[in-house]
Amino acid sequence: MAKITVKQLEALTPADDGKTLREEGGLTAKVRAGVRGVTALFRYEFKMGGAKRDHRLGSWPKKSLAQIRAERDEMKAIVNKGIEPATALKAAKIEAQAAVAATIAEAERKDSENKTFAALFEAWLLDGVSRQDGNAELRRSFSKDVLPVIGGKPLRTVNEKDLLTVLRAVKDRGLNRTVVIRSKDIGQMLRWAEKRKPWRTLMVDGNPADLIDVNKLLDQDYQVQRDRVLSTGEIQELQQIFTCLARDYDAVPAGQKYSGIRPVNARVQCAVWICLSTLCRIGELLKSEWRHLDLEKGTWFVPAEATKGHKGKRQDHHIFLSNFALAQFKRLREETGHTPFCFPGKDENNHVDTKTVSKLIGDRQCCFKNRSKPLSGRHHDDSLVLSQGNKGEWTPHDLRRTGATMMQELGVTLEIIDRCQNHLLGGSRVRRHYLHYDYAKEKTEAWNMLGDRLESILLASYAHESQARSLSPRPR
Repeated sequence: MAKITVKQLEALTPADDGKTLREEGGLTAKVRAGVRGVTALFRYEFKMGGAKRDHRLGSWPKKSLAQIRAERDEMKAIVNKGIEPATALKAAKIEAQAAVAATIAEAERKDSENKTFAALFEAWLLDGVSRQDGNAELRRSFSKDVLPVIGGKPLRTVNEKDLLTVLRAVKDRGLNRTVVIRSKDIGQMLRWAEKRKPWRTLMVDGNPADLIDVNKLLDQDYQVQRDRVLSTGEIQELQQIFTCLARDYDAVPAGQKYSGIRPVNARVQCAVWICLSTLCRIGELLKSEWRHLDLEKGTWFVPAEATKGHKGKRQDHHIFLSNFALAQFKRLREETGHTPFCFPGKDENNHVDTKTVSKLIGDRQCCFKNRSKPLSGRHHDDSLVLSQGNKGEWTPHDLRRTGATMMQELGVTLEIIDRCQNHLLGGSRVRRHYLHYDYAKEKTEAWNMLGDRLESILLASYAHESQARSLSPRPR
């Protein structure tokens, strides 16, 4: 039986349609004539189990004759082993798919093993934490202090030394409080990761944050848990500072105003006295809207979304304003009553940044800051240092603690103080479900007692200042 040749195939015409060509070794070709020309469909014919079978090899000229014969020889070798070609091809396909799956699995395993600290941070922001600012401060602070140092490291390689490197770099800037905050945030993120795949499998050596003793990184005189409370004398001193700064600046000649220390902004003064007299958080106050205040009834509603909760739990807060607090809001209304917010930002349709007052007060206590030079566009003096700095820096949050302490001194029960501070109280779920008395009467009395106390303290300060002026020698 003669071999099929390329010349023979090239000589085929439409008249050969249906013709079968054969050669030894079971190779056959069926001629087909169609719109695309003449083709030859090749098969390999063989016997298996006493039955005649065949296997398609493809068509010429799409495949060359040499390729077709090579595939026939491959199938012939398979048949000689007693294996059906179709079964062999199916097995080969399965093996190829398994090899691809194994390659993908290995790549995924390596990718999982090498997931970075930055990848964990992104996953945590998405599913693990929800701060009031939409996690904006977390992203800002990690992008500044953490991710540039260890963000690209595989999580499985991050250790205690890496975290200490991050925190020491912050400490070298003199930011003790920031060290504490950064340490807490990193610890919170890693504790979240410990409980979830794939992160927990990458922390086989444990949580490196558990090995950090943040107290060893801080200055010896720094208190991690602040307990600063302003004394009666300091409250009076603060009021006197506000008054004196305004009076002294007014006395500076018009052409020399740049050389004087500017008085504390009236809005900041109002914020100080409102925080002290209502026990509110500074962030809650700076987000406040006039629509939530009723100055005729003396009430202030703080919606849950504007409050700070514990573990994501928040609740509405109703504050009953004392005459002292009400006077501050009325003073503030003269400044900002034309806007939706009590403390508007440059864009009056939005509130001011919640860190603004804290920064303004901190900038006027620069002796407690580790700054080589003033920050651009910021105050840089010690005009708000109290008690000659002997008791350390004070912050707006200390005013909340001071007001609560004053309530305690006035005999207000701890439970009512907690409610005035909008603390989430414990107790059984059943009790919270059935007991809905809001203690409005008791809270109103507490706020009024505190307001009266503050009024008496500041009136005494005014009287003392007036007496001091009258006794000072008058210029002749």
